[in-house]
Amino acid sequence: MKILILANHSLGLYRFRRELLEEMFRCGYRVSISVPDGEFLQELRETGCRVLSNKYLERRGMNPLQDLKLIRYYIWLLGKIKPDVVLTYTIKPNIYGGIAAGIKKIPFIANITGLGTAVENGGILQAVTLSLYRLGLRKAQTVFFQNKENLAYMATRHIVPRNRFRLLPGSGVNLTQHCYEEYPEDSGRLIFSTVGRIMKDKGTDELLAAAENVKKKYPDVIFRMIGFFDEDYQEKIQDAVKKGIIEYIGQQDDIHPFLKESHAVIHPSYHEGMSNVLLEAAATGRPVLASSVAGCRETFDDGISGIGFRPQDPADLVRAIEKFINLPYDKKVQMGREGRRKMEREFDRQIVVEAYMKEIKKVTGTQKND
Repeated sequence: MKILILANHSLGLYRFRRELLEEMFRCGYRVSISVPDGEFLQELRETGCRVLSNKYLERRGMNPLQDLKLIRYYIWLLGKIKPDVVLTYTIKPNIYGGIAAGIKKIPFIANITGLGTAVENGGILQAVTLSLYRLGLRKAQTVFFQNKENLAYMATRHIVPRNRFRLLPGSGVNLTQHCYEEYPEDSGRLIFSTVGRIMKDKGTDELLAAAENVKKKYPDVIFRMIGFFDEDYQEKIQDAVKKGIIEYIGQQDDIHPFLKESHAVIHPSYHEGMSNVLLEAAATGRPVLASSVAGCRETFDDGISGIGFRPQDPADLVRAIEKFINLPYDKKVQMGREGRRKMEREFDRQIVVEAYMKEIKKVTGTQKND
């Protein structure tokens, strides 16, 4: 059996789906991956997969001519590899890979990792994107969603074929890789870390504003930003570093040591499929402060393993940060432990691997439907 995976980023595929790739390889599937050039290509090959460079996929923006080239490439690739099933991740592979799979009459399984800015912001771009989604997903065998609100949104608009959608606990979290770490000692110095792409929709502006406000009252508190620039924020970040508001660490291949050093993780995102950063932080035993939006709120129990705040609201973010600062030390420790327990109960990555393998076997005819 041959499986083809279409994705938009090698980093996400390796970090969050490596266990699935390894399981497919162990089960004897021949797996090919089409992804743009980037990090972790060699690591993906080491899982046993064949990696094919995709030069036609542009992650951001809509360019009709370029997207047409991407569809043609996918059609050509499907004809060349002749997979038994196609797995797609993120918006463009889901839409254009789905169209290509429909044309070639090859079954495919899509994963909605988040609706994306175009859908969340509304307007004409939303209408166009939803129309493309409807076209791309209409012949999907299964569409996985990472949170209930995204699923309901697409189902009520008849974007997803009826009775073909499933809910996953995001990408899950590797509980061994992100093992529980003892909470940092009560030294009087708190470290808040924010991990992820530096862009507007991840709440960068709100974080910078809140950090500046908090530092005036609590000068010993440390705010760290870890990640790469996905939009033009270099000047703002450099200015904040010079003023002593934040520490900028940059992109890291392994964030676990930084999570271990942190007292809490802040994630002020506007929208998510399911936040991997929050899952990894909670698995490590760190409380999370996160926007009360779908894809974030599922990862913590407010007041028990984390603290929620209103999205796009710097003042409410300040409130959440100060609330955490003023918690007794033993309460902070307990929040971290509760977060780890929640990950063990609800977000073990093996749940995701098993769900995928079950659907793949159904599609390929190696397992009967329930």
